[in-house]
Amino acid sequence: MRPLLREYVPGAIWLCRYGVRYFGCALEARMTVIRLADGRLILHSPCEITEKLKQEIAALGPVVAILAPGNFHYLHVPSAQAAFSAAKTYICPGVEKKMPQMNYDAELGDVVPPDWADDLDQVLVHGSRWMREVAFFHKASKTLILVDLIENITDATPRTNWGLKFWWKIVFHMWNRPLPAPEYRLGWRDKAAARTSLERILEWDFLRVILAHGDLIDADAKRVVRKAWQAVLGK
Repeated sequence: MRPLLREYVPGAIWLCRYGVRYFGCALEARMTVIRLADGRLILHSPCEITEKLKQEIAALGPVVAILAPGNFHYLHVPSAQAAFSAAKTYICPGVEKKMPQMNYDAELGDVVPPDWADDLDQVLVHGSRWMREVAFFHKASKTLILVDLIENITDATPRTNWGLKFWWKIVFHMWNRPLPAPEYRLGWRDKAAARTSLERILEWDFLRVILAHGDLIDADAKRVVRKAWQAVLGK
């Protein structure tokens, strides 16, 4: 049987793709599995953890942390908690309002927890009316890990339907154009605060970008990201 996890950065990062539906739109999402230098694992934006997927993850190492990195990326955290009960759960601010019954250990912010400070950096993005997100940078592989700060839906993206194509092509003009999620683009409340957060992310020396939705950015990543955020950066 085909593995559910795909190795993206050899020995360091694995991805699991799965389908989601959102207001009639079908699209794809990703869970990212990060192996720290000491062999422990972090589950970033987990999908539903089936028994087969649990076994594949466990074969890579022990899970130390489960991350809900955005306030739209939390639904399958309880599934990950059930599968890996020894792991700590960290949530992006705002998740506690959407799922108040979920237990968690700490909120994510600009201060990097000691558990992964040697391996990852992070920035809490401010300035949006509706969206909250923590961006991560895997230092060793120079990989930027996002959820909704950029979406990259193209003709090559699998699992799309006519509903997504209508909104992304005709309404939001996001088809074949890497851009922030519509909730970001329509809801920047404080562009100065957002600009400060995004500029901090652009200071990282990343070569590739993992996204929750759409095609990965594997080439000319810094230029693509800067262009995607041009409406906020203003340059």
